[in-house]
Amino acid sequence: MQNNNPFVQRSNPNTIAPPVGQYSHVTKISRNAEWYVFSGQIGTDVSGNIPPDLSQQAAYTLDNIGKVLASQQLTPDHVVKVNIWAVEPIDWDHFYGVWGATFGATPPSMTIAYVQALGLPELKIELDVWAAG
Repeated sequence: MQNNNPFVQRSNPNTIAPPVGQYSHVTKISRNAEWYVFSGQIGTDVSGNIPPDLSQQAAYTLDNIGKVLASQQLTPDHVVKVNIWAVEPIDWDHFYGVWGATFGATPPSMTIAYVQALGLPELKIELDVWAAG
């Protein structure tokens, strides 16, 4: 797999099963890269409203990730790892639609965990993003 960021290389070793979702098993960072750590992003619209639906929150969250990356002159190709925290089952067909629109054919490494609660009671999903560039 390749992306357009020379500091980030992604791959899936053929010695283990392929990923069960849209992510890369391995993400390698060049020693010349700068690291960016972003606070967990949530699914608010531009006015700060949080929709009640997890799928809409996921779409807003990925849009917000694109915006916070752009604020640092980064693109989704710079994303190294995404941790996903959700309080209810994710509609993976919908999620992978917006995920794929964001990350394309070379998605970053990913971890998903279902948790009892997030920082606000109305939050259903939060994504923690690390990037390099």
